[in-house]
Amino acid sequence: MKMDKIKEMSSPELETELSELKSELFKLRFSLATNGLDNPMKIKEVKKDIARVKTEMSRREKETK
Repeated sequence: MKMDKIKEMSSPELETELSELKSELFKLRFSLATNGLDNPMKIKEVKKDIARVKTEMSRREKETK
């Protein structure tokens, strides 16, 4: 997910996206532990997306102060 797309999202959309990404990360980790993944780099991509969403959320929070 690109930062441009994240910046266009509203705050409630960011919160839902964050929860979806966290659940996807959980599923990927579980899948890796049980039977392996076809693409283990997917975990890294999801972690980066989570960090991007959190960064944008904190940036918006700082702007409102």
